Parts: sequence; C-alpha cells; structure tokens
Amino acid sequence: MNSKEYALIVAGGKGTRLKSKTPKQFLLLDGLPVLMHTIFAFCRYSKDIEVILVLPEGDIETWKSLCNQHDFTHPVTLVAGGETRFQSVRNGLKKIQGDGLVAIHDGVRPLVSESIIAASFQFAAIHQSAVAAVPLKESIRMINDDGTQAVDRSKFRIIQTPQTFKVSVIKDAYESKEEATLTDDASVVEKAGHVISIFEGSYENIKITTAEDLIVADALMKARHQ
Repeated sequence: MNSKEYALIVAGGKGTRLKSKTPKQFLLLDGLPVLMHTIFAFCRYSKDIEVILVLPEGDIETWKSLCNQHDFTHPVTLVAGGETRFQSVRNGLKKIQGDGLVAIHDGVRPLVSESIIAASFQFAAIHQSAVAAVPLKESIRMINDDGTQAVDRSKFRIIQTPQTFKVSVIKDAYESKEEATLTDDASVVEKAGHVISIFEGSYENIKITTAEDLIVADALMKARHQ
C-alpha cells in the first residue's frame, strides 16, 4: 500500500535581501504570488497530497487576502511558524497524524518540477530520506588560518529542497534540541543518527533570495510556457 504523502511548505522570508517591503513569498511572479506557484507544483504532482503551509503568524491574514484576490481555493492546512525555521518546521510536523512521507520544501522555490517531487517520494520510500542536490558548477576554495586552499568540487553538492523523509523519522529528529548548526532538515535528521540519501535536483529549482533570483525565475517560468 502506498504511503500517505504530505508537502510541508515553509515560507517565513521577510524580503530583506530583496530590499522589498513585501515578504518574498508574496511577490508576484508571472501574475501570481511566488508561494502559489510553489503550492501548485505539488498539486500538479498529486491531487491527493496534503499541503501544510507554515507562515509567520503576522502573514496569515495577508495570505488569506491573496487567496481571495487570486481565487486560490486549493485546501491548505495553515500553521503559524515559530521564531526560527527549526521551530516552524516542528510546528508544521505536529499537524501530521500517523506515518507516511513528508516533503519539506522552501516556499520560495516555485520552479520545483513534478519529476523532482516524484523522485523525492520514491527515494524516501526506500531510504527513509531523500534530499535534492546538484553538483557545483564552479571552482571553490576553502578559507583557513593560512589563507585559502583549493578543494575538489566533485566531492561537494549544493543542497536544495524538497527534503523528503519518513514521517516518524523526521518527527523524532525534531524532538531534539535546536542548534545553530542545524541549518536544514537533513542536518537535523543526520544529527539524530540517520544516514542522509541525496538524489539529483535541478539547477532550475532556484531559491528566490535576491533581486536577480526573481528575474531568473521569471525568465525560466516564461520559457516553460513557450
């Protein structure tokens, strides 16, 4: 029997690096707020997936207003986030009853494809974890006390979302103490003693953080419609 599938979308950005007064998840991209594109990606993957959306408490009314404005009616479980991403994810996980698989995804990665979402659930069903990642395109150097040192970029990966896990594994991991070094869900699960499996992500699956990211995302989205 197939496991129940959840999408836990975390959208707590403030738009600071975009120099925008509007939180980046609410900025318009091809006529719709970025966050709606992200949710639609998971809805296209499966009409049965249960979407849990974690927003800062102060942004929930803004989201409801945007839903009315854009006739967005897809059922979404709204959850108020915490002070940190760690706390926000933990709040979202509390809404899941029973086991299954949950894909945790950045609300500002609107270009995630159905194939990547599908792969994340397929890998997680086998390995209990599945983290999207891509190889580095450019050379990198490590900074140390003596200056800098070249390193082999083939041994490194850029980590993306979705990061998909067996529900019981990720919920247990998030019972641990929050630490500054736990920067994503994979690091939380790894700290709890589990091996992290990665799979091939996509360079198009960008996270909108700066102004140029929004320009690139807009171009990529228009290219998909051609």
